[in-house]
Amino acid sequence: MFEKPDELKELFNSKSKEIKAVSDVEQLRIEFLGKKGFVSGLMQELRNVPNEHKKEAGQKINEIKQYIENSISEKMEEIKKLEEKLLIDSAEAYDESMPVSKDMGSYHPITLVKREVEEIFKGMGFTVEDYSEITDDYNCFEALNIPKYHPARDMQDTYYLSSNQLLKTHTSAAQNTILRKYKSNLDSGNPIRAIFPGRCFRNEKIDACHENTFFQMEGIMVDKNISISNLIYFMKTMLSEVFKTDITVRLRPGFFPFVEPGFELDIQCLICNGKGCPSCKDSGWLELCPCGMIHPNVLTAAGIDPEEYIGFAFGLGLTRLAMMRYGVNDIRLFNSGNLRELSQFTEKNFSRPVNE
Repeated sequence: MFEKPDELKELFNSKSKEIKAVSDVEQLRIEFLGKKGFVSGLMQELRNVPNEHKKEAGQKINEIKQYIENSISEKMEEIKKLEEKLLIDSAEAYDESMPVSKDMGSYHPITLVKREVEEIFKGMGFTVEDYSEITDDYNCFEALNIPKYHPARDMQDTYYLSSNQLLKTHTSAAQNTILRKYKSNLDSGNPIRAIFPGRCFRNEKIDACHENTFFQMEGIMVDKNISISNLIYFMKTMLSEVFKTDITVRLRPGFFPFVEPGFELDIQCLICNGKGCPSCKDSGWLELCPCGMIHPNVLTAAGIDPEEYIGFAFGLGLTRLAMMRYGVNDIRLFNSGNLRELSQFTEKNFSRPVNE
């Protein structure tokens, strides 16, 4: 063992020059700073130093310890950068002119269904809008006639953020923004027609038909003399276009604070043909489209006179629609990342090119 810290510093510098790999740096650290290393040995020998020299000796030991710690950190960074450079230099050159195989990769089934539904509604005069996944309490609830402490909030177990914002629980959170954006259409005698798809988040108990992350598509139409018949027409037209056949639907009363009256539009389960299965909770029906006539308070919040204008709104479950379209009996597949399962879907029924 060394009696002088300066000798230890010289030994460290000598050994440090021989270091070539990250593993060697760690070995050097253990040798000098480990429990049985040289620095620990000096600390033990400090007990044998006369009292009048202990302070000076202790300071020198701390100085060499700090020097070794800093040097090891710098050496570690130096070796890492060197290894990264060697890795890059040894990598094969990337040829940007190589053709890309169009058979590799595929769109997610929910993306396919979303785009197809967008094309259908654009053909009926609707504008496709986008909206943030992070919003605030006003847009997600209060502007939709759901004030604070309203019991309807219990139906949506919400993810709140530390910034006092939240992850939107439904695409209805965009209603106020979209209505305000296109309010001038009404002044010029044109209706408001818009759809806005997006991802939603709720703290759901996950099972075959429920997920905590799912996709919806909200749709609204506002004009004079709008009725429930208009709502039913647009829904049936959309479903018949998606499934390429007549779909059995039912309309039953439903409560949603932002519509009055409110309905649940269900379709007969296409997986079990109405016989009952886990996907439809053995009921034979699948809730697909909560809808109704926009509540006057929602129109007022957007600056639209409810005495002059009326409209309908609907929330289409894109995830469930994809389940019915492709015969998927477990909603958890969509977020599973299972490429073997997800890559089987194609765009044969969609007009956009795969390599766009």
